[in-house]
Amino acid sequence: MGKIESYSHGSFCWAELATTDAAAAKTFYGELCGWQAVDMHMPQGVYTLFQAEGLDVAAVHQGTPGVPVHWGLHFAVTSVDETAALVAPAGGKVIAGPFDAHVYGRMAVIQDPLGATFSIWEAKQSIGATYGGQLGRVVWPELATPDPVAAAAFYGKLFGWGTKPESGLEEAMYAEWQHGGTSTGGMLPQRGDEWKGVPSYWLAYITVADCDERAAKAVALGAKLRVPPHDIPNTGRFSMIVDPQGATICIIQLTHPM
Repeated sequence: MGKIESYSHGSFCWAELATTDAAAAKTFYGELCGWQAVDMHMPQGVYTLFQAEGLDVAAVHQGTPGVPVHWGLHFAVTSVDETAALVAPAGGKVIAGPFDAHVYGRMAVIQDPLGATFSIWEAKQSIGATYGGQLGRVVWPELATPDPVAAAAFYGKLFGWGTKPESGLEEAMYAEWQHGGTSTGGMLPQRGDEWKGVPSYWLAYITVADCDERAAKAVALGAKLRVPPHDIPNTGRFSMIVDPQGATICIIQLTHPM
């Protein structure tokens, strides 16, 4: 078991599911990932931590009426207020905040210039995910965007990220986010007719031991497969699933560590 103690500025630190049926989601992800659910009673309602081996992995809560169910991704920053001040000059928009999340941290909800939404997190009592095990961990934030060049410029200004490849993003089929000299996420260009009408979005992956077996399990639990199990050269095997309430997440069986 590995415990994560801290995150550097620009690191992916937390994934949070906003759903229409938190009780059903707790059951689904508990069965699929082996996560334990720990309810925290907040003034605005119940906020449930997903844990593995006693450490925090992710969370789920009842979503806001009218907002589609989704997995929201958080990125650690040194100062939420200073980072939020960079958003508008870089072409993005601050949707909410900055505001304090009780004693746990300070955050803001951001929309990038292409419409993808994410959150930034300044840790106080909570750094985000502390579980660093190989299986059942939420990893690899991946941005689907119609303009990789504009996205690279925005996130470079906000987090100091680079890309691999560094140039030629207009033609690249896929790019990796570089943070601290390491590939920490991905960027998928939304090109072609199959992307028409699909908004820009952030997505994450959950590590599993056997992609095919877990994909079949997800279907048995009421999920749908948007992408059946499929090999990624030099990486592993993945599947994109839509959970019973409609949130999209990927599972991945790694042959090379992320």
